[in-house]
Amino acid sequence: MPTDMPETPEKLYAPREPVFPKRVHGFFRTLKWWLMSIMLAIYYITPWIRWDRGPNLPDQAVLVDLAGRRFFFFWIEIWPYEFYFVAGLLIMAGLGLFLFTSALGRVWCGYACPQTIWTDLFIHVERWVEGDRNARLRLWKQKMNFEKFRKRTTKFALWLLIAMATGGAWVFYFADAPTLAAELVTLKAPYVAYATIGVLTFTTFFFGGFAREQVCIYGCPWPRIQAAMMDEDTITIGYRSWRGEPRGKGRNREGLGDCIDCNACVNVCPMGIDIRDGQQLACITCGLCIDACDEMMDKVGKPRGLISYMALKDEANERAGNPVTHIYRHIFRPRTMLYFALWSAVGIGLLVALFIRPDFQITLRPERNPIYVTLADGSVRNTYELGIRNKHGEDRPYYISLGAGEHESLTVSVQDSDSPMVVAPADTEAKARLYITAPPDSPEAHADRTEIRIWVVDGVNGDHVYRETVFNGMGR
Repeated sequence: MPTDMPETPEKLYAPREPVFPKRVHGFFRTLKWWLMSIMLAIYYITPWIRWDRGPNLPDQAVLVDLAGRRFFFFWIEIWPYEFYFVAGLLIMAGLGLFLFTSALGRVWCGYACPQTIWTDLFIHVERWVEGDRNARLRLWKQKMNFEKFRKRTTKFALWLLIAMATGGAWVFYFADAPTLAAELVTLKAPYVAYATIGVLTFTTFFFGGFAREQVCIYGCPWPRIQAAMMDEDTITIGYRSWRGEPRGKGRNREGLGDCIDCNACVNVCPMGIDIRDGQQLACITCGLCIDACDEMMDKVGKPRGLISYMALKDEANERAGNPVTHIYRHIFRPRTMLYFALWSAVGIGLLVALFIRPDFQITLRPERNPIYVTLADGSVRNTYELGIRNKHGEDRPYYISLGAGEHESLTVSVQDSDSPMVVAPADTEAKARLYITAPPDSPEAHADRTEIRIWVVDGVNGDHVYRETVFNGMGR
């Protein structure tokens, strides 16, 4: 047999090895419980919060009204042409991720990412039904019997309920929650609602129950991006090998480091990695390995901090026993301050734009076919399409004029109206056909083009806006 035959090629995708994290107690585990509870509560409860906006507007505090093409967030109402607010918020989210990553590493992945939160919740359910790590390992290896079938069925049923609640909560953001809930129960809801719930139920069930850490390792681009954003000043989780090595078990610790090789840090890791191997793509810096190691150090009478948050820049000083840089100097450095300044500038810009935006806006479009009409008496008339967006919660009259002392020979009228006035319904946009007429002996009628300014005045509070346009005459 030839000796130069190629070896079996390595697989590009390693088969998934199930991870069964062990229960752990400590500061970071408690912090994760609090953050998970708060964020899940916000997600599930927010669509049910009511906010009185008046008789003509929805009373749901947070609502993406696709039919009305608006987004409501408590007292804020965003119209389609104000999408720059949404774009600004997305920019702030991106800059916020840059800021926190450069300062504290993958804190988003470890504490706030939806994949992390729902996976953590599913693991908690799994632990509650099947037991802690060793019990789950035994159950995984044993052949199918009644006990295994019962526990797995119970676990899957609870996972499915959580997944359905997740998909159900999402659709409530796009319609009145109580009304849609009743329609879902009575099977009268739109088809798209059931389809959306079905898709989100499946993805939540699969990603949180089965894919878990594989989503972070293979599906998410953020770990690769963050690798380029972290530097030697970034605070991240690390193992103090200069203190822990050489590791080993036993009562006789002569010549050994503080690490007793108990694998407690590995057993609690939801990603199934060993932090002692150094920085890894799979590490989400959730801090559970810190809790496990600190607990073990307490038991063996060693100082805490063998595994903890640290900066790579401090390694040389720690190895030499010298004082390390204060944590605030790692966080508040030029790079993070620049990210914070950019993030703040975008936020302040959005706030200013939000508070100075007018309560009504207009659009004006001249009709080009024909550009003017000659009436029977020789007058010249131009036609314009006027749109008035009334953002108030009540119907309001709006008066149209050319302004005092400007082109007094021109007259303004509105189609199907006796006066140059338009009533715009509450919180909607009114369309009107606007006529501007020049007498036959006026200079505007015989000029080629005359620049004019059209004013629209709120008949209730006197607010006014204008648009500049052109009146087309018969020419030279």
